[in-house]
Amino acid sequence: MHRLCSHLIVYSDFGADSILYRVAGIIEDFELLQQKDPKALEFNEDVLVMRTYREVKRLLDLATDYGFDGNLWQNYLTYLLMTNENSFTLTAEKRQPQEGSVNTFVHNDFAIFMELFCYDFLPLETGLGIDCFSTLTHYTAIEKRERMYNRHVSQQVRALSAKLAECRDTGAFYDVIRRFYEEHGVGIYAVNRAFRVRRPQAAPEVEIYPINNTDDVILSDLVGYELQKEKLLRNTRAFVSGLPANNCLLYGDSGTGKSTAIKAICNEFYDRGLRMIELYKHQCRDLSSVIAQVKNRNYYFIIYMDDLSFEEFETEYKYLKAVIEGGVERRPDNVLIYATSNRRHLIRESWSDRNDMESENGLHRSDTMQEKLSLFNRFGVTIQFGRPDKKGYNEIVLQLAKKQLGDQFTEQELIAEANKWEISHGGVSGRTAQQFIDYLAGGTA
Repeated sequence: MHRLCSHLIVYSDFGADSILYRVAGIIEDFELLQQKDPKALEFNEDVLVMRTYREVKRLLDLATDYGFDGNLWQNYLTYLLMTNENSFTLTAEKRQPQEGSVNTFVHNDFAIFMELFCYDFLPLETGLGIDCFSTLTHYTAIEKRERMYNRHVSQQVRALSAKLAECRDTGAFYDVIRRFYEEHGVGIYAVNRAFRVRRPQAAPEVEIYPINNTDDVILSDLVGYELQKEKLLRNTRAFVSGLPANNCLLYGDSGTGKSTAIKAICNEFYDRGLRMIELYKHQCRDLSSVIAQVKNRNYYFIIYMDDLSFEEFETEYKYLKAVIEGGVERRPDNVLIYATSNRRHLIRESWSDRNDMESENGLHRSDTMQEKLSLFNRFGVTIQFGRPDKKGYNEIVLQLAKKQLGDQFTEQELIAEANKWEISHGGVSGRTAQQFIDYLAGGTA
């Protein structure tokens, strides 16, 4: 195996600490030990068993994180192929790769991966008196809650792994993996829908990392607000079609579905290359770094800022203003900002802001107020989500009940209890309706 790994060219940068390279090192040392090579004097079989178990644990941990099942070794190799960003995969990302000299090296690497897919671990197991790899290649995972792993990644890995295992030559192997890159891309953006941002200590730039469990909500789950949903759909559809589109601000009362609408939009357009990066307001200063990392990728990115508002003493909004419109560097065409807020004016105003009012040609002007309104004005699309009236609230309750509860309650019973519920739970809103239905569902389980 060590010989095989050393001959990888395009797919060679998995890192010395990767499970693949460490297992290859164990097998190389085992063969030296079998040959009584003097280089093997520094270790013995017990040491090799310990090293093997360490890598087996790492493989099991990875399988738990991503919901692998069946042949964990092949699942792992497939995961490497799906996530390795190199000169070939980035070129093939979300587009049909062109023929070129690099394909010769790619076919060489795929021939090696085909050998790794069916690698015989029996000599190692027999020599060390273990059977862990036999177990890993015929693994039955314990059923676990979906929140413990990324179900979407798990499905992608297992489906692609099964297809690759059936390939009989490098041409077929190439066609299967090429189609995956063309349809989904490569790296973390290929197998995840949504991401967050963090800055490790002393790191020169922020790190974008995946959110393992995202809501599978779709726009039809958001009852009502048809005009608002259509406006958001229209802008996003233009965006993923490569047409001019605007940054969006969804504002209005809490619990009306603003955040749900944005998450649903990302699910609706995932297959067209739309990804979402969640950013908190205190991370506004990292916005330029995030954009720099994604601007050359062949995806469309929505930078999602939930519950966006600033107090007078918070100045992070200035970074946001510069990125949206006004900075020297132009915002890339594959990035938009979608934000939600409970108030239309994102920066808190005070009565003192009006003290510098002047009258000029019958108009009023205030530098302070203009500064605070300028952030709102830089969102090309603004969509208001207001609280529903009592009739709208009852309709939301009935539709949610139909989806979650079936016909366990009559309409009269549901409306009567829902009206009691909203009085003590924040008033009429979609969120209140959902909480009421969840309460009923929990009580009838």
